[in-house]
Amino acid sequence: MIKKLPMLLLKSLLVLIIAIGVFIAVVFIVNMVSSKSEQGKIQPYGQFVPVDGKNMNVLIQGKGEETIVLLTGQGTAAPALDFKPLIEELSPFYKVVVIEPFGYGLSDKTDKERTTENIVSELHEALQQLHIDKFILMGHSIAGIYGIDYVNKYEHEVTAFAGIDTSVPTQPGMDVELPLQTLNLVQKSGFARLVMKFSDDPYDGLPYDNETKEQLRMLQHKNLYNSNTLNELENIYQNFKATEHLTFPKNLPVILFIQANNTGVEGWIPLHEKQVQDSLHGKVIQFDGGHYLHHTFSKEIVENFRGFMAETKKES
Repeated sequence: MIKKLPMLLLKSLLVLIIAIGVFIAVVFIVNMVSSKSEQGKIQPYGQFVPVDGKNMNVLIQGKGEETIVLLTGQGTAAPALDFKPLIEELSPFYKVVVIEPFGYGLSDKTDKERTTENIVSELHEALQQLHIDKFILMGHSIAGIYGIDYVNKYEHEVTAFAGIDTSVPTQPGMDVELPLQTLNLVQKSGFARLVMKFSDDPYDGLPYDNETKEQLRMLQHKNLYNSNTLNELENIYQNFKATEHLTFPKNLPVILFIQANNTGVEGWIPLHEKQVQDSLHGKVIQFDGGHYLHHTFSKEIVENFRGFMAETKKES
């Protein structure tokens, strides 16, 4: 009986290894089949604009005299859909333009490095193609980095900047090494889909209809940890370093909507207050909410933004 025990353990181990292999294979195949099926279910929105020989997707809504260009945060799978509550609040007053960078939404992917220089150059080319050369720049999260670079390179184009919990070039903790190969493996193996299936819906209880939420879900599977968003993460520290010497032009109106209690970044509020301290028209407004403030405070953001802009025009 004792002699049979090692053989029994060996057989059990072999069965376990086979079961794990079958499970991994099933997860991989289900992901491949689902991804192919979803390709035909993703509904087009916006319009394609030629940029650097590829197609960049842009959504335009509203017919206001002033134009607001919306820039996404890092990793948001479908910016034009994710910004929907904010677009609906802005579009009665402004022409709203949402640019989906390469690797995001319905835009093509690119082989170019996802550096601040390249990303900003591509955004500028998209706007030039649309003949938009005077606008308000509004953005979420990492758009604080690309936005501050944009307004310094093309100062004559931007009439104001509005940040939605935007990144600050000098914020700490951006030199951390990210497990990019692991993230890539998780996506390609299909385990990212599996994890998402059993995770809470990030749009549950928010002002998105079921059709939009389903499109967001499919685009999340399509774009999560793709080659462009991973390369953007690979370049993230250098992108912050490249802009750490930049400040907003003194005459540019700047309003920053931020989390009142960001426990992830030390000195979140002072970092933003410092960004506007030398501005002739600068303001920081805090909300008791999460990082995606435009999901839950779109109405308040627009009300405060319009009031701020009205004040700056009176003072000018």
